[in-house]
Order: sequence, then C-alpha cells, then structure tokens
Amino acid sequence: MDAFTIIKLDALGEFELSYEGMLRESTDSYVCIDAVFALPDRDLGYIKLRRGDRFREWFYRDRWYNIFRVEDVESQALKGWYCNITRSPIIGMRRVAAEDLCLDVFVYPDGRTLLLDEDDFADLSLAAHEVEKARQAVDAIRGLVDERLPPFDEIRPA
Repeated sequence: MDAFTIIKLDALGEFELSYEGMLRESTDSYVCIDAVFALPDRDLGYIKLRRGDRFREWFYRDRWYNIFRVEDVESQALKGWYCNITRSPIIGMRRVAAEDLCLDVFVYPDGRTLLLDEDDFADLSLAAHEVEKARQAVDAIRGLVDERLPPFDEIRPA
C-alpha cells in the first residue's frame, strides 16, 4: 500500500486539515484509503471517536460525498459510517482533496441514519444547483443504506 494524503477544504476551498493514510484501492470510480484517527478523543453525541480508531475512507470521483467506515481501536467493532457531503473531490496519484459542504449523514451499524449540520449547511452561500447536488447526495447515501449496497453491506438490524 502507498502513502496517501487526505486534504479537507471548507466550502470556499480553504484548507482545514490534512492527514495521512494508506491507499488500499484505486479504481475508475473511487479511491479507498485506510487511516487512523489521530486527534484527541471526541464525543460527538451520536458516536465517540477515539485516538487510534480505524477509518476506511471512500472518495468517489463523480459523487458529491465520501464515506468513512469507523472501527473501534480496541474491539475492532464497527461504530458506523460517517458520510461527508462534498463537491466532487480532486484525486491525484498520492492525494485527495475534498471541499466539505457541512452537511453530513451518520449511519449506525443497524442501518439507522442521522442527518447532521443542516443549520451550518443552510448558512453557506451555495448556488441553487449545488444545494440540489448536496440534497441528491444525501438521498443517494440513504438509497445505498436501504439497499445494503457497499460499503453498507455490513448493516445488521439490532
């Protein structure tokens, strides 16, 4: 596996953060990266992220979202999937950059979904077609969840 840099940009294209991962797979449709959560522990209310949690991240070349599968550092239990609504990413040989549009979907291991940060999304100055693309991305994620299509094929009802 090759080292890969992930760059998160805000909706204006300004740098927010970057981190390293390892390229797992690259296809015509996406890149898949394995990364480790290196920030201090965070309790987001719906998930607790811990330093060392493992992420498998899919960045799609033609979709307005990315998907992060989150696994516990100690138990390796699936915590869920964190889905960022973004503009289509820029994918290079050893890096990916995505402009985050604030809107997120969290998917629990049992398939329940939670739409996050709608107020932050509403505060952005986006063109009408971008708002529509973002809403379509949310619907697309929910469709993948409903159909249990990858990467949501691990969903197990409680």
